[in-house]
Amino acid sequence: MIPAASVLLALRSKGAPIPQAAVTAAGFGITVQCWSLKKFSLFEAIQMAASAGVGGVEVFSGQALGGGHDKVNFGPGMPEDKLTALIEHIKANNIVAQSMGVIAIPNNEPEARAIFELGKKLGLYSINTESIESIDLIEKLAAEYDIKIGFHNHPKKPNYKLWDPDFVFNAVKDRHANVGICADIGHWATSGLNPLEVIKKVATRVHSFHMKDRESIEKWTHDRPFGTGIIDNVAILDEVRKHGFKGNVSIEYEHNWDSNLPEIAQCVGYLRAYSKMRA
Repeated sequence: MIPAASVLLALRSKGAPIPQAAVTAAGFGITVQCWSLKKFSLFEAIQMAASAGVGGVEVFSGQALGGGHDKVNFGPGMPEDKLTALIEHIKANNIVAQSMGVIAIPNNEPEARAIFELGKKLGLYSINTESIESIDLIEKLAAEYDIKIGFHNHPKKPNYKLWDPDFVFNAVKDRHANVGICADIGHWATSGLNPLEVIKKVATRVHSFHMKDRESIEKWTHDRPFGTGIIDNVAILDEVRKHGFKGNVSIEYEHNWDSNLPEIAQCVGYLRAYSKMRA
């Protein structure tokens, strides 16, 4: 097999904000968060994402690799030959690995560095995490590896701070430019927040999205294809692009788990139409 590092030369253009193969006409990347396809192996998810028309995937640690690589899960410490096989599979499907997350990054340099090393081998634009307690070490490694970090949010719950965009923004706003926000706009809605109003406050630090559409704000409702719910994704993208956003828009579709590819493809079409309209 070709060494993983050699395969990457064909996947990432040096100095590009995101891998060039994944850039849309509007300057941002469209990916599928493989959590949307968690019922399948990673090899299957990559093929499915490619068939939906995206330029890349966001991988998550723990997904079964598949592709004949039994009992191997994706993540730090996976065998090098399996990683090489994964990179070749991504390349064969004409997409890129663009992000990884949401992954815990321990406040332990060797363990944290292993995550960034995996990101480097995959040629990632960003790593998404909620490990705010490790932010000093994360900042150091994000600068060293030149990989963006997005602090991600889940819905509001007791003793959980990252649901609050003000808390996250204040934590990252004075950090290295590679340290920012992965905006999960559906979870903001579940927390009773208006995603567009939040974006207006934090846009300068948004590196990536877990983009969703929902039926309502203030309570959890299942995801809907973009443009069919109440979240104004067009205005949200317009707002971040005012501030130079050229990051990753990851479609995370957490509904209809066994057969959601048509809905995912509809979301891809929405984002590609937006990209052409704003190019």
